Amino acid sequence: MDSIILKKIKDIDINDIFFDSLKSSYIGFEDWFKKKSEKGETAFIFEDEGIQGFLYLKEECEADNTITPSFEAKRRLKVGTFKINAHGTKLGERFIKIIIDKMFKENYEEAYVTIFEVHESLIMLLKKYGFEYYGKKTSDSGVENVYIKNRSKRSGDINKDYPVIDLKDNNKYLLSIYPKYHTRMFPDSKLTTEKEHIIEDISVTNSIEKIYLSAAYGLEKCKSGDVIVIYRTAEYGKKAIFSSVATSICVIKEVKNINSFRSFNEFRDYCIKYSVFEEDELRNFWETKKYPHLIKFLYNIAFEKRPTREKLINEVGIDESIRWTLVKLDNTQFKKIIELGQVTDNFIND
Repeated sequence: MDSIILKKIKDIDINDIFFDSLKSSYIGFEDWFKKKSEKGETAFIFEDEGIQGFLYLKEECEADNTITPSFEAKRRLKVGTFKINAHGTKLGERFIKIIIDKMFKENYEEAYVTIFEVHESLIMLLKKYGFEYYGKKTSDSGVENVYIKNRSKRSGDINKDYPVIDLKDNNKYLLSIYPKYHTRMFPDSKLTTEKEHIIEDISVTNSIEKIYLSAAYGLEKCKSGDVIVIYRTAEYGKKAIFSSVATSICVIKEVKNINSFRSFNEFRDYCIKYSVFEEDELRNFWETKKYPHLIKFLYNIAFEKRPTREKLINEVGIDESIRWTLVKLDNTQFKKIIELGQVTDNFIND
């Protein structure tokens, strides 16, 4: 069960106090809500003791002269309504990933959002992941800023270019993750067999950035921009040949050694929001130095199809006789994995 669901707007309670600020900020919001309900349209919603997040997306193709500079007629993804009640769980990042995933998977060249300047934290988050200031939109509700993300634009910044995978001059690896950690870190890569697993509203699940600790030999050689295929190992009692699968692609932001931190508090503060480990586990790791490598990466792509260990051996050519804790891949192997994972070309820059 996911914490964020796609729901018909007619089944969403407009009287929830969550919508009060939208009613006061946007003239005609209730009429807009009614029209969308009658048309049977949908929105992404997160509920936890009331609504905590709402995201409505729509395709637009027409010109728009209420925006300065004006929009020419062109197919775009519009972020029609987007609001969250921030409560320290990185929920905004989870919604932004939904926007960007739709943009890339459905071949939109641009996605845009209009937003009042008062929403500073959300604007900072949008800018972090590649939305750039474009201009102003004027309506009866006032003047909003317009921010656009262009699918083809490259800045060289890993966050701003997200979710694009740059294959040039970057190494590729396969990294093993235990099942008990996997879906908490990679919610969109949840397996169909994990029907009982609830996607929680926690920072490590919602965040685009992740931190993982490992003792894998060779991890210290990884660098910013290197690409990782996430390999979910088999659950206890199941045969790895069919139940271990490649599920996702991530891009490394940085690799650190645990000894680079001056204190446990500094180490904990670096890890706690982005890792699957609780504070007592982190303290144990700090004291034992059992997992010396800390890897921070972005969660770029969830595979449509998950290649099994069998396919990774027989079709990709990964050596089955070695441990797959961290395996370096050549370009041919990596491209075969993304082919098996049914990754669209929009995500890849080679």
